[in-house]
This record gives sequence, structure tokens and C-alpha cells, in this order.
Amino acid sequence: MQNRRATRWAALLAAAALASVSAPAGAQPAAAPRTPHPPRCDGAGDVRPGDTAVRTVASGDRTRSYRIHVPRGSDGRTPLPVVIAYHGRGSTGAELQEYSGLSALPAITVFPEGVVGTGGGERQAWQGAPYAAPGVDDVAFTRDLLDDIERRACVDRDRIYATGKSNGAGLVNLLACRLPDRLAAIAPVSAAVYPGANAGCDRAAPKPVLIMHGDADATIPYGGDADRGLPAIDAWAGQWAARATCAAEPRSEDLSEDVLLTRYRGCGNTPVEMITVRGGGHTWPGALAYSGGGYVTQSVRATTLAWSFFENKRLAPSNGGIR
Repeated sequence: MQNRRATRWAALLAAAALASVSAPAGAQPAAAPRTPHPPRCDGAGDVRPGDTAVRTVASGDRTRSYRIHVPRGSDGRTPLPVVIAYHGRGSTGAELQEYSGLSALPAITVFPEGVVGTGGGERQAWQGAPYAAPGVDDVAFTRDLLDDIERRACVDRDRIYATGKSNGAGLVNLLACRLPDRLAAIAPVSAAVYPGANAGCDRAAPKPVLIMHGDADATIPYGGDADRGLPAIDAWAGQWAARATCAAEPRSEDLSEDVLLTRYRGCGNTPVEMITVRGGGHTWPGALAYSGGGYVTQSVRATTLAWSFFENKRLAPSNGGIR
């Protein structure tokens, strides 16, 4: 069994590497320069420590909103890391904040709101999915959002991370490809990686990635869905591993009876890891409230795993690399 698993992983990694090499020539889309102003570290931030506030920012021809939480005990002068979390289709930032428990982290946590997409039902969605609102640029919105947060709070620009659920996690994948100079690491959960959420990623720079997914997810199947252009989750992980030039064969270990951790080897300072929840549904592991259909493991918490993965990752401002 172990030999068959190793052979499958080696084949997936080789295919991912070949796709990267054979992609059409062209440079990665240029990242916008960082804002000229420094983060607000004068002790008079816009959000009181321990509170969650709703703020708005102009992006494109829209006014977009987001929730921002500053951890209790912040003095407003010590730069803090930022975790941006994107809700799934039809959900809200408030719901993700509730079931994830991300606001308990020692970081500024941000929960943006999507724009109502197509398909009826007034459901908010994100760029990259076939049901996203036409013409909405959520990559630009994220850039504008980060600039706005830096004007309001004392931010450590080298420690900005992104996570999200489902359609929001698909956007997180796209952001890692398009905003390499702003994000230090990502941790997508139950990700819907439609072709639009992976566009241009064949030329993306390596990035630390922690993928979490249930192998019984009925909404975004673990084995992929060719009809919708969704990759198998292990094949998608293999794409990131190929960018990081990891060794061909990853190693796996049980974290619990229902949770498997897979780590790629030889990735240098750009780790690629995957959490597989055996029997897990379209859910947030360790959720504190309803997060989607199917089994929710309580053996681990996605929030804790993400933070453990994030906290020592730093962005090198000069080249978008990790130090």
C-alpha cells in the first residue's frame, strides 16, 4: 500500500512540474508596489483592542465592507500579524468569524464580505468561481483592503496570511499567485479551486501552503470533479509542491484516528502540507458552530493548525520571498 501511495504522489508531482515547465512563456503578473505610508503605530488605532468593527473601503467602482478584530492587549504600537479570512459562497464574514474562532488568535483578524454573484439566492461569492459577480476584481479589493488596514492599525507587513472556506479558499489560492509581495503564507479549507481560481498560477512563485480538506466532501470532492474543472486535492497540493521544488515523495502521519497530515519533503523554507480529514465533509475542522454539510472532526482545529503553520513565516519585502 505504501509503495502504491508513493508511486501515485511521485506521478502527481511529476505531472505538476511538467505542467509548470510546459506553460506558455510569460512573466507572472506584476505585483503592485506597497503603499508609501507606514502602518499606523502611534497607539491611536481605529479599532479598540478586543473589539470587532465593521469598516468600508473603496475598490474599483464599489464600496466594499469588512470586519476587523484587534486582539485584546494590543498597545497600538507593536506591529501585529494579520490573518484575512474569506467566507464561502452564500455565507458572511460574521459567520466565518463565529464558527472559526479566528478572532481568538494573537493577530489582527479580518473578515471581508464578497459580492452577490450569479445563480440566484442573493448569495455572496468571490472571484474565480463560475458563479462570481461579473467584473468584480477581488484581487484588487484585497490589495485595497490591506492598504486600508495599514492606515487603521499597527500591522507587521511581513506577517500577513490568508485563509478561507470553500469559494473563499479558492480565492485564497488565487491571491497567493497574484499577490506574492503581500501574503507570507496561506491555509485554504475545503477549497473550491475552479479554473478561474487557479488562472495564471502555473507561473506563480513558491509560497508556504497548508491545505485542509475532508475526503468525504460532497460539495467539493476530494478526488476532484472534471465536469466542473475541479482538481483532485492531492494533485492541487502537488502543483504547489512542484513550485517549491519539493522532493517527489511526501511523508504522512496520523494526527488522530480521523486526521492525516501529509508533508512534502525537500521544500526548503517553503513548506507544503496537507491535512486530510477521513470521512470529513464540507466543513471547517474543529468548527465552533455550523460550518457546512457533513462530518466535522473535533480531533483538530483548522484555526489552531493554520496559526501554527503561519506564525513563523515572514515575507521578505524585497522579492516576495520567505525568510
